[in-house]
Amino acid sequence: MEPIKIIPCLDMRDGRVVKGVHFTNIRDAGDPVEAARAYSAAGADEIAFLDILATVQRRATMLDLVKKIAAVIEVPLVVGGGIRSLEDIEDALRAGATSVSISSAAYRNPDLIPQAVARFGGERIIVAVDADASARMPSGRELFIDGGRTATGMDAVEFCVRMADTGVGRLLVTSKMADGTRQGYDLELTRAVADQSGLPVIASGGAGELEHFYQGVVAGHASALLAASVFHFGILTIPQVKQYLHERGIPVHLPSAIGGQTKS
Repeated sequence: MEPIKIIPCLDMRDGRVVKGVHFTNIRDAGDPVEAARAYSAAGADEIAFLDILATVQRRATMLDLVKKIAAVIEVPLVVGGGIRSLEDIEDALRAGATSVSISSAAYRNPDLIPQAVARFGGERIIVAVDADASARMPSGRELFIDGGRTATGMDAVEFCVRMADTGVGRLLVTSKMADGTRQGYDLELTRAVADQSGLPVIASGGAGELEHFYQGVVAGHASALLAASVFHFGILTIPQVKQYLHERGIPVHLPSAIGGQTKS
């Protein structure tokens, strides 16, 4: 097993880090540059910067902030929100992104992802999938776009399987019903996407305690674990999560403060 990645997520709104529950009830969580600097120093494997209003407001992501964050961190930076074209991808990469996360445009423009993979390489392209419970869908999960505001009528797992055929490198799968609840990842969703798509999956939405991270790997089959509120509000630290996983036999890159590099 490759080392599991721990990814703190900076959900951005009006230049600030924010966090909500079920994609609503948004509250402030700090300055993005300082948060990114701290997470990088604490041993994050990557940092995600997601401009949650860019698509809805029909604008580009906040590249000025991307540049500032990229300048103060020493880990890869995932940038998402408002990325609708090859030019948007190029702009984000030029600003300092290591990879880009594409959500609504992946659904609305079926040609974008294979074109992006051909131009930039699959390792730089992540398809982000927001899903919510729906009894109408075969998998029980429906794909949502526009920051979780718009139902598509498409099965979320089926969409992920389709994306696997494009050559995309990873899938970022967020459960709307678990988001911000701290009740645990949607393991059924994450496992179904990982098993049926065959792609590395970043689990997102619902982490609230150490055991949730462990279950995200062993029961959810995730390759990376994204979390926001538990880190932003000091409930858990990245070293705590990594030490917990390491002690239970999950390979991680341990920060030097808690011993060594890759442990398995």
